[in-house]
Amino acid sequence: MTSLNQIAESIVANNRGILAADESTPTIGKRFAGINVENNEENRRAYREMLFTTEGAEDYIGGVILFDETLRQSTADGTRFADLLSSKGVHPGIKVDMGAKPLAGAAGETCTEGLDGLRARLEEYSKLGAKFAKWRAVITIGDGIPSDYCLDVNAHALARYSALCQEAGIVPIVEPEVIMDGEHSLEDCMEVTRRALTAQFAALDTQRVALDGILLKPNMVVAGSNCATRPSHDEVADATVALFKECVPTAVPGIVFLSGGLSEEDATANLSAMNARHKDLPWKLSFSYGRALQQAALKAWVGETANLDAGRAAYAHRAKMNSLACSGTYASELETA
Repeated sequence: MTSLNQIAESIVANNRGILAADESTPTIGKRFAGINVENNEENRRAYREMLFTTEGAEDYIGGVILFDETLRQSTADGTRFADLLSSKGVHPGIKVDMGAKPLAGAAGETCTEGLDGLRARLEEYSKLGAKFAKWRAVITIGDGIPSDYCLDVNAHALARYSALCQEAGIVPIVEPEVIMDGEHSLEDCMEVTRRALTAQFAALDTQRVALDGILLKPNMVVAGSNCATRPSHDEVADATVALFKECVPTAVPGIVFLSGGLSEEDATANLSAMNARHKDLPWKLSFSYGRALQQAALKAWVGETANLDAGRAAYAHRAKMNSLACSGTYASELETA
């Protein structure tokens, strides 16, 4: 799995991370609605082109996750997005799951679907230039949940997807996300994340997935969005790193955290605290952010051609801040420097 390992390591090398630009058509529609932009194919294409043509972003971004439509699109001058990214040394990736659906026999829980026909889709995506892929499981903390049943079926699906990706020469991003929604404490999140990761790595082992050819995309250990007690960045960092030392094998090249509803600056500060406070870790701690990289760019752009440079500047700034977080050198004062 040398080539897979090389791709995985290069994505997170030199304090780089991942831009998650894989919003489905309905999801990007919600983002556009917030800035009064019509959700049509040309606007989606133009917005992604703005991000992908940002000069210097490749210094901070090692991979970009694309949606099926986006992988097939091109810049206004006819350059395929996958080719554009590759020319900058940025690996194109692809979202391959079909979303979380209600889990039969488990009220309030979901299982992510999309395994049917995945082998053939991965073969096509590889020909289109995809070097890595993403599959997200959604795990909710609530009254009596998540069940072991929910954790096991999602871990199995993620492991099956991972094995198929590696068969196709594509690096799988493994994303078992314990979502922030709820009133649970940081300690509750830590325990559920421990259960999720334990189930996940057992499933990956069973299905013969080479751990040096994956990237793990987990949640940080945080309190629920409605929890009255808000842990500090240092508390989040210490709890997260302690748990991952316990649960994540050293063979994994990188951990690319999701932002999961955190604000742009909180996501950056948490990651920086991890890297500043904890040295000599066996894996790179980096980022795979969607909204936490894009929100400022969306607001600066608002669908206007005249604002493309402003949108690019906003995106480049957030990418740079998160790259600094990978080295533990981010500081809030840099936001206005």
